[in-house]
Amino acid sequence: MASIAKRKTRSAYQRIPGTAYDGSAARRLERAEVLEPRPRVRPRERAVSRPRVQVREAGRVSIFAVVGFAAVAVFAALLLMSYVQLAQISDDVVSLKREMTTLQSDEAQLRAEYALAYDLSEIEQKLTADGSMIRPDDSQICYVDLSEPDAIEFLTEDAPVKGVEGVIRSIQEIVGEVVEYFR
Repeated sequence: MASIAKRKTRSAYQRIPGTAYDGSAARRLERAEVLEPRPRVRPRERAVSRPRVQVREAGRVSIFAVVGFAAVAVFAALLLMSYVQLAQISDDVVSLKREMTTLQSDEAQLRAEYALAYDLSEIEQKLTADGSMIRPDDSQICYVDLSEPDAIEFLTEDAPVKGVEGVIRSIQEIVGEVVEYFR
């Protein structure tokens, strides 16, 4: 059984009889062919002859071609100028950003000096010493209860109008608001 399986797995190239195939796809040369060099064949040199071609005369240059080249030259110059302007503007932006960072650091330093210059306890001592400011009494202090949510009351002088006149006035107000919305 095993020998039958081995026979089936062999490839078809192994069954070729003789020395016609030795596992290489190249043709096997005989010894005489290998030793004898082949004669060199020189290619024939042909005499080159130029064909006779009629040359036409040079024509006039088209106005549109001249105008087109001039327009391209103008646009190239304008493009070059815009690149120069862009480079100058970007240099200005960089210098302004650098200046802005120095100004921001100066601002922070000045704010710190300003905060130190005005000491509230010192100001209070000066004003209470000369009598222009006095400390409030307990009866002058009011506490506001902020525990309730915010509420707004609009006090209007117009009393609500009832009846047909009230309906007409409310319709007028609605129409007025619509007109005002679409202005």
